Amino acid sequence: MVASKAISPHVLSVVEVDYANVDVARLRVKEEFKVQEGFSLTYLPFIARAVVDALADFPHMNSSLGENELIVHRYVDLGIAVDLDYQGLLVPVVRDAEGKRLRALSREINDLATRTRSRHLSPDEISGGTFTISNNGSAGSVLTMPVINQPQVAILSTDAIVKKPVVIEVPGFSESIAIHPVGNLAMAWDHRAFDGAYAAGFLSRVKLILETRDWSSEV
Repeated sequence: MVASKAISPHVLSVVEVDYANVDVARLRVKEEFKVQEGFSLTYLPFIARAVVDALADFPHMNSSLGENELIVHRYVDLGIAVDLDYQGLLVPVVRDAEGKRLRALSREINDLATRTRSRHLSPDEISGGTFTISNNGSAGSVLTMPVINQPQVAILSTDAIVKKPVVIEVPGFSESIAIHPVGNLAMAWDHRAFDGAYAAGFLSRVKLILETRDWSSEV
């Protein structure tokens, strides 16, 4: 981690996401999903799916820095940081995540996390990621600056999702206040790879996907 901070000029960018749209689909199938799959459907697979789709539009986020060049990957090997009961962490990798929809991502993330905690991973399963997500929200963190997983150029922290009052705007009507699930997505990125506008554009795309996509077809 010290080496990563020394190598990469870390910059932090943050967006706040309203997860009410995600919950329309997630809560509708919550019980059925657990019976069918054997585990709970959390917010993480939705975030992972949105990230993968946003990477297609912002390919430099899905890259590595070599000696004097930015290597842009055509595939998405998505690292998911997993805590080992406060005894460090490992980052298993979802291979070719760009070809997987929500259910497939949720199954693979759950499988990798379960086997990571029980130390049943092969070396190949924890190497070679192109972009990493760190789920700090599961521990209650509301804003985290993660450390870039070298030689990647960015890492996204998913922080705690809590109920907050939000302003609802309906065209032709006055504004109203509602209670929605809201959380931060905080991304540390390497300023050598791109500038702030590019990073902000990527985060805004992730936010837009989460807040507006019709997720019902994928759950």
